[in-house]
Amino acid sequence: MTAIHQASPNNRLSIEHKVQDGIRVLTVKGEIDADVCPRLSAALHLEDSPQPPRIVVDLSGVTFMDSSGINTLATAYHQVNTAAGWLRIAAPTPSVTRVLHLVGLDTLIDCHPTLQQALNT
Repeated sequence: MTAIHQASPNNRLSIEHKVQDGIRVLTVKGEIDADVCPRLSAALHLEDSPQPPRIVVDLSGVTFMDSSGINTLATAYHQVNTAAGWLRIAAPTPSVTRVLHLVGLDTLIDCHPTLQQALNT
């Protein structure tokens, strides 16, 4: 299991990477807005691999997400889906769940109440 911690210069967002049972897990903490979305997009970027990508984005530590975060996740979903993989969202906070529901992203990307459920589904 490999963990890499990235924090934005103003500590508004951190992204931790690990691989668990062949699934990339991104644990995101802080605020997701236009200023930090390029970093989130880079973290979600697909690496060349013979296996279809499997990614879980743990949003349990996200306190705010605007439309740029929605667009970043939707773009990543389409890239992963095109590569015959999957992308899941785990443990979104109530405020993030509301945003996901309002824009309908929860109907496109599987959302799970816990990280463990996202990993085991």
